[in-house]
Amino acid sequence: MEQYIITIDGGTTNTRCILWDSRQNKVGEEVREVGVRNTAIDGNNSRLKQAVKECLDRLVEARGITWDMVYRIIASGMITSDVGIVEVPHLTCPAGIEELREAMVSILLPEICQKPICFISGIKNFGEEITLENFESMDIMRGEEVESVAVIERYHTGKPMLLILPGSHNKFVAVDENKRITGCLTSISGELLASITKDTIIAKSVGKEFLDYEDYDREWLLAGYENAKKTGLGRACFSGRILYLFKDKRVEKIQNYILGAALAGDMTAILNSSAVKADRGTMAVVCGKNPLRQAMLDIFEYENLFAEVKSFVPEKGMSASAIGAYLIAKESHG
Repeated sequence: MEQYIITIDGGTTNTRCILWDSRQNKVGEEVREVGVRNTAIDGNNSRLKQAVKECLDRLVEARGITWDMVYRIIASGMITSDVGIVEVPHLTCPAGIEELREAMVSILLPEICQKPICFISGIKNFGEEITLENFESMDIMRGEEVESVAVIERYHTGKPMLLILPGSHNKFVAVDENKRITGCLTSISGELLASITKDTIIAKSVGKEFLDYEDYDREWLLAGYENAKKTGLGRACFSGRILYLFKDKRVEKIQNYILGAALAGDMTAILNSSAVKADRGTMAVVCGKNPLRQAMLDIFEYENLFAEVKSFVPEKGMSASAIGAYLIAKESHG
């Protein structure tokens, strides 16, 4: 009898459930535009629970399978936070796939489905008390740990790695020679970029729009990056307005420039933060969607920070978080 795994990726605004067969093939997917944001707004998680129930029921019914053919349901992401369905304490670094598997919390929630759901813990950098002396070394993740598992599985060669997971919160994850996550670093550069683009005097210069990959321009990106390194983000952004007024009124050029400026602080963090440690011998793997992925790749090449830089692109229709959750579920079954 075929055995299936269901992974639940619970984010801020969306919940995605995927049905997998035993050969790691995705055979079904359901998405609802409900996430932990709704829990925060409503003051309860009823809508989130209902969204998960709808997704799970639909996956099973549409495929014509029975619940006894589903041997594992595994959830990750913000769904395991205090505004999710079940709050699971962060696991402390170092942690790899075995530690994540062992720390899973399995709970039967009859209002959602008749099978227990295994919730994957997030990860924090350390467990000591936070002080003004050590707070900068602290960081946390929920969801990125399963993304990391997928990337580690594909690229790990027995040497340290640095995983770059771009998004509204850019996440940098350090991995040791034993495939364990040893620390992470979070930047809100994506949110800063959104604010600069929509809510500042620079908005007109970029057309209040983010950069499309088809308009990507490495030269302009690096111009913004280099200027922000020298003069700071605030000054570099205003210089974007100067460029628009006196050099080039093509908003896509200024969009490239502003993107580069917004990412400059992340490179400063990688070089100086105590949250993660990576030297030139570390392999860097850049994930995420373009143009952010390409921008990071070009900045790493420009700075020559690492001897080897790779790009991770999941197969079409897949996501790193879903693949990572599947691998943890498969490991726990085997």
